[in-house]
Amino acid sequence: MSITRRLVAAGLPLAALVPAVAHARPAPDFTAVDADGKTRSLSEFRGKTVVLEWTNEGCPYVRKHYSGNMQGLQQAARADGVVWLTIASSAPGKQGHFADGAAAKAWLNAKGAKPTALLLDPEGKVAAAYKAKTTPHMFVIDRAGQVVYEGAIDDRPTNKVEDITGAKNLVAAALADVKAGRKVATPFATPYGCSVKYKDA
Repeated sequence: MSITRRLVAAGLPLAALVPAVAHARPAPDFTAVDADGKTRSLSEFRGKTVVLEWTNEGCPYVRKHYSGNMQGLQQAARADGVVWLTIASSAPGKQGHFADGAAAKAWLNAKGAKPTALLLDPEGKVAAAYKAKTTPHMFVIDRAGQVVYEGAIDDRPTNKVEDITGAKNLVAAALADVKAGRKVATPFATPYGCSVKYKDA
């Protein structure tokens, strides 16, 4: 068994073996259906800053941040005109799969989450295009359509809610740099969390 598989089997965060990628780079376009049944694409938000957030409602690392941290970040970002797309890429039968849009909306409502849209990606096509590894796995795309940040939401790779206090929120920092017209100081941080539940090959 590979080291990566041992880490996942042991329930440890999938983080240490994820390589960095080049930044900035063009953000792959995609099309997906949202929880309201509307077809959405990245290209419809051209000229805007966009956050992509991979999620899995059953993942303890996601639950950590949905204790209020993720919702607050969504609200602050959207107040600044940022488009926030939450993406559920768990395959049917896997942890975190939403059977339909109604189930996804029920979860959003229960959590008080306010993304621009929640995209359903059960085939994992959007996740594969971005090589999404974990939930959460965060991407910031600038107004020119370039990925300028990829990785963890913060610098505390645990599933403990109490560790949010004092952590550096790397997504918030990247968004602040983009808003100010600065080069993102930290363009990559190793993502941590549960593995994205892709469909079996």
